[in-house]
Amino acid sequence: MKKLTIIAFLGLGVLGFSQTTNIPQETKMPDNTLLVKTGQTELEAKKKSAEEKAKLPKPYDPKADAQKDISKVIAQAKKEGKNIMIQAGGNWCIWCLRFNNFVQTTPELKELVDKNYVYYHMNYSPDNKNGKAFSKYVDIKEKQGYPFFIVLDKNGKVLHILKDSSVLEEGKGYGL
Repeated sequence: MKKLTIIAFLGLGVLGFSQTTNIPQETKMPDNTLLVKTGQTELEAKKKSAEEKAKLPKPYDPKADAQKDISKVIAQAKKEGKNIMIQAGGNWCIWCLRFNNFVQTTPELKELVDKNYVYYHMNYSPDNKNGKAFSKYVDIKEKQGYPFFIVLDKNGKVLHILKDSSVLEEGKGYGL
């Protein structure tokens, strides 16, 4: 009896799933409709991101020697009695550019940063990874999330490293 039930189930299954529909050809959806829509959505998102990126200021210098620059920043911090904020990233990174823009366009945040920190944008890009400078603060063999932040005292001693800026993110930007 069990054998008969299985054969009946399989036979009816084959019949049921092999039926053609009576939907006219022009209204049938192609098999890849969902993939095309997802692809289009992804392309549109990339286009919007590229347009936003093009409008934002580019604070990173891809040709900079970060090690030399940080030495100068430390000298300036000592002179001004401020700590140092290093924002690591690059002009290729939309979140890096968004954070820079957020700091520059939020008056209370800009005032706080300008009053207490010498701010430096440490470039990381395929053409200039600034490996020596980065290796002083993070394990360069580990994958980094950008931007990340390194806070130094006026003498260049590490006070804090924030490796995950997602805690600061709010939607497609940053918030207080």
